[in-house]
Amino acid sequence: MGSLFQSKLKLLLEIFLVSTRLGFTSFGGPVAHLGYFHEEYIRKRKWMDEKGYADLVALCQFLPGPASSQVGIGIGVMRAGVLGGIISFLGFTFPSVVVLIIFALLLQTFGFSDAGWIHGLKLVAVAVVAHAILGMAKNLTPDVQRKTIALLAVVVTLLWQTAFSQVIVILVAGLGGFFLYRQLTTNDPVDTTTFPLSRRFAIVCLFLFFGLLFALPLIREATTSNWVALFDSFYRAGSLVFGGGHVVLPLLEREFVPTGLLSEEQFLAGYGATQAVPGPLFTFAAYIGAIMYGWQGGLIATISIFLPAFLLILGTLPFWNSLRQNDQIRAALMGVNAAVVGILISALYYPIWTSAVLTTLDFAFVAILFSLLVFWKFPSWLIVLFGAIGGLLLSFL
Repeated sequence: MGSLFQSKLKLLLEIFLVSTRLGFTSFGGPVAHLGYFHEEYIRKRKWMDEKGYADLVALCQFLPGPASSQVGIGIGVMRAGVLGGIISFLGFTFPSVVVLIIFALLLQTFGFSDAGWIHGLKLVAVAVVAHAILGMAKNLTPDVQRKTIALLAVVVTLLWQTAFSQVIVILVAGLGGFFLYRQLTTNDPVDTTTFPLSRRFAIVCLFLFFGLLFALPLIREATTSNWVALFDSFYRAGSLVFGGGHVVLPLLEREFVPTGLLSEEQFLAGYGATQAVPGPLFTFAAYIGAIMYGWQGGLIATISIFLPAFLLILGTLPFWNSLRQNDQIRAALMGVNAAVVGILISALYYPIWTSAVLTTLDFAFVAILFSLLVFWKFPSWLIVLFGAIGGLLLSFL
């Protein structure tokens, strides 16, 4: 019994240390986070295989909320159950919550928004995402049909940039994969990794998700509590946002700035800080909550905006794991996985490439970072350090 407890504790500590390091070093937004996860969890530690990871990414892209955080939670659940998912979430999220509050205050005081090292971190994101795409494309788009699906996903998501475009692309790609590959008898083994969650527990999580979504506005109307209003605003934002963290920022602006709870200047200062710190963009909620109600407000806002993502991923994982073993579902997932590659390529161009690679010097530096990562096998944290230093040096040229 004691050895079993020690083994569990050691596993949770490993998850916490790895996810915390990612929380401190994962710059560049949700797509870049998936690249960092791919490097650390799949390439280096092999906690999941390529197909399993791509399936998990596809599921989280389909669900509302912060996709990268949900992927991290799913990997933690796979390793050590619900507690592993919580530890993985805490490790990846709370470093940026703390850093964002501190950095936001410094940003407002000293004005770091145009610092060269921040631009260098954007260039790091280009190299990391490009590396992840190459690895995923090799495994997930091996034939012309899936390459075509990926190409169409690139074109559609670039030309039609709405909150629901990714969801619709994934649905259509799944339908295409079903018709293209449903007659194939797949001999490839399904990833045998199972998520230690019961369907009963999953149903409870889904019930809580929808129950809170509908009950909180009623409770808010029935009370005059500022805390209930804060929880409701952020829970609703986390529940209804498709497309990742960049989409939640304008939604939060509409929620708090016109009402006078937050000034435009305060909002923009927080927006700049959010772009500069690592971790999920949803931690912008910590900044807003802290501006309004101090550090307690920052914690409540963080919990409430991430709670829907947690409930949704825990509520869908058991069903997803069984469905993906069905041959017809697997055929659909072949199309979905190809579309995920296309969506990542699209995001590599916009907003990552367009906001980072502005000159030929930028492109040359990205090429160096990419080579250090791919050919010389430098660790991601060292690439981040080189990127920050290089960006600072480039600002003087």
